[in-house]
Amino acid sequence: MEWTGLLVLGFAVGVYGTLIGAGGGFLLVPILLMAYPGKAPTTITAISMAMVLANAVSGAVAYARMGRIHYRAGIMFALATVPGAIIGAKVVDFIDPRTFAIIMALFLLAIAAFLILRPREESKLLVQGNGGGDALLPGVKPPPPDFPFNARLGVLLSLAVGFIASMLGVGGGIMHVPALVSLLRFPVHVATATSHFVLVFTALAAVLTHAFDLKLGTQDLIQFVAPLAIGVIPGAQLGAMLAKKVKGPWILRALGIALVLVAARLLMTKA
Repeated sequence: MEWTGLLVLGFAVGVYGTLIGAGGGFLLVPILLMAYPGKAPTTITAISMAMVLANAVSGAVAYARMGRIHYRAGIMFALATVPGAIIGAKVVDFIDPRTFAIIMALFLLAIAAFLILRPREESKLLVQGNGGGDALLPGVKPPPPDFPFNARLGVLLSLAVGFIASMLGVGGGIMHVPALVSLLRFPVHVATATSHFVLVFTALAAVLTHAFDLKLGTQDLIQFVAPLAIGVIPGAQLGAMLAKKVKGPWILRALGIALVLVAARLLMTKA
């Protein structure tokens, strides 16, 4: 895949990732696995997390301007995700490509079931648009993000999310947002913003770990990360505009079916 192809891929991932408010790492990784079967899982996840970092920073800045981030919870959860992200980035070193593809396929099937079986309920959680998207919604004045929550449970959840997100290179929003809303009773708009804030630290820890381990070098930054990051920014803006027009349950059903097909393709990949 050439530079232009990666630019288009970044744009497409930005559009759909923002459309469902869950980032794009869980879409990008399986595509890169199929496009570059010779690449080590560590390199694939490093590239994905670098793109996720670029997207997360943009989104977190937008959410900060809107006053939606619960900083006390965000800092607490971010501190929990960092060790999980570092461990995840280290663990992927020991996973061979075939095993990684199987793990990724099972993860995608789990997400697909989550989206297909409960599209109406989950659309309320996920079809929000990420940071860049919500910045396009003027006049939104959410209540101040100050409410009680189970801090211990939140820390444990964040540790697990950081580990899985970093190991698979998928970010964490698609896991973190539903957990914050369903288990910790965060308002949806606060959950999406706080999760995005946390993702900055998760992705940064994973990227730095990969960089120090020389799994993400200058060549990868120029060849892969740059076009993906450049494409994902305008893609996120378009996805946010579409999110206001497309019905959530149908978006999630379509995504779930697509993930089943991608998972099947990964499972059929030869070692």
